[in-house]
Amino acid sequence: MKHTSCTSTLALSIAAWLYLAPISSAGTIQPIPAPLVDAGATAQVDALGSQVELAAVASGYRDGSFVGPIYDAYFGAVQVRANVQDGRLVSVDVLQYPKHQRTSRAINNQALPMLESQVIRAQGTRVNLVSGATLTSKAYLRSLKGALGKASG
Repeated sequence: MKHTSCTSTLALSIAAWLYLAPISSAGTIQPIPAPLVDAGATAQVDALGSQVELAAVASGYRDGSFVGPIYDAYFGAVQVRANVQDGRLVSVDVLQYPKHQRTSRAINNQALPMLESQVIRAQGTRVNLVSGATLTSKAYLRSLKGALGKASG
């Protein structure tokens, strides 16, 4: 009997890990909290429940290039242009960013490509800020949100 209990507990733990869902004290899997679920992704599980694959869902943006508003990042202004093709965000061009100081250039040369990679993968602005480039990250995401708002409407 212990073997069955141990096996079912292990199975629940693995299932919870695969789904990133917490297990209650009663041993049941709880629903995934909303902040952990990306609106642009869906989970697909094989027949045995042993494999999870995340796939981006078409975002429904209008095709074209959309310029976001300018936001102050304390050390300079940030403005981006979102490029949408086939209803999906495919690239982000940074039109303005803090670059008048050597430190700003060094930070942003690393942070801006990281942000672009994250937002394309997420198909939106629900991504983590880049550590060490918090002000630039916030301004970048605000500008991108404005650009994607134009692409949505």
